[in-house]
Amino acid sequence: MVTIGGKPMLWHIMSIYAAYGHRDFCLALGYKAEIVKEYLLNLVYFDADFTVGTSSGEVTFIGARPSEDWSITALDTGEQTQTGGRILRAASVFDDDVFMVTYGDGVASVDIGALLEFHRSHGRMVTVTAVHPPARFGRLELDGDSVVRFGEKPQAEGGWINGGFFVVNRAALDYIDGDAAIWEREPLERLAEAGELRAFFHEGFWQPMDTLRERSILEELWSSGDAPWKVWGR
Repeated sequence: MVTIGGKPMLWHIMSIYAAYGHRDFCLALGYKAEIVKEYLLNLVYFDADFTVGTSSGEVTFIGARPSEDWSITALDTGEQTQTGGRILRAASVFDDDVFMVTYGDGVASVDIGALLEFHRSHGRMVTVTAVHPPARFGRLELDGDSVVRFGEKPQAEGGWINGGFFVVNRAALDYIDGDAAIWEREPLERLAEAGELRAFFHEGFWQPMDTLRERSILEELWSSGDAPWKVWGR
């Protein structure tokens, strides 16, 4: 719920998926679930002007209503439930054989359409988006002890890490034992050992928001009018 450009991170993430035509969401909530639920219940009103009749409760919108056309299930999966358990609980509310999973604390310019097409092409149970980790320190170019150039590298060179943005077949749920299962440990480890895990390589922008500094980076990018993850409205 931390905001970028006045919008919660969850809104930014859902907007990425919606830009590719995916508008049905299930949010696996835990800590501070009530805050997310309150936001969702009032989402339609936050960006709209309206008149409310206090006796009838009737709401009349002034001008255009918000453009989001989403179906969002808010599912309280418990504060102690681990990532695998949250996926298992969330999957219980829909019947799709293939669904997508991601985290709530990062954005990327991932081509969701290409990701889904790649998943369907290889026939395995799970696809994970592989990304380069962002560099956390400034790069120095030196001449002896003189700094001739200082710059921030957008991403580290070499190496790939789990960037979220998974595509999952329902059959993979059999690898999740229950609420205590951590998705990134035993389930994915077992899936990899079974040859059921494939990587979709994303060379573009990816940025988590784990620190105040990283929030500032995203806020600056948004304010510039050229946020790399803003794939909608282009």
